[in-house]
Amino acid sequence: MNDIQKMEGLNQAKPAFMQLLGGEVVGLDSDAGTCTFEFNIGTDLCHSVNVIQGGFVTAMLDASMAHAGFGLIEGVQNIATLEIKVSFYEASLAGQYKAIGKLDRIGGSVGFMSAALYNDAGTLTATATSTAKLIRPR
Repeated sequence: MNDIQKMEGLNQAKPAFMQLLGGEVVGLDSDAGTCTFEFNIGTDLCHSVNVIQGGFVTAMLDASMAHAGFGLIEGVQNIATLEIKVSFYEASLAGQYKAIGKLDRIGGSVGFMSAALYNDAGTLTATATSTAKLIRPR
C-alpha cells in the first residue's frame, strides 16, 4: 500500500473528535516519517474570545504524532501516549492550522515522536514531543 492509500485509510478511520477539530490528514511521507494534518478551529474551542484552549492545541499535536505511527509503523494496532510535553510559542488563534507529526525513533514497543503546529501564516505556534507505547497484536 502506498502513502496516498494509507492516508485515505487514516481519514476514513479517524475518530469522531476529529470532526470537532476540523481535522484531516493531508500528507503522509514514509521516507520522512511524517504525517501532516490540517485543522480548522472555530471560536467554539477558544477562551478569551479567539485563543484556542491549550488542550485542543495539544490534541492537534498528539493526533499528528499518533497518526504518523498508525500510518507508517508496520503492525501497530494501537498507540498509547506515555508522556507528552508541549511548548506554546505563540497564542494559537481560531483559524486554519497545519500540524506535522514525525516519528523520531521507533522500537519494538516504544516510540519517540515530535510535532510542530503552524498557523495559516506559517508561524510556528507550538511543538510537542511524546513517548508512546506501541501496541502490536500478540
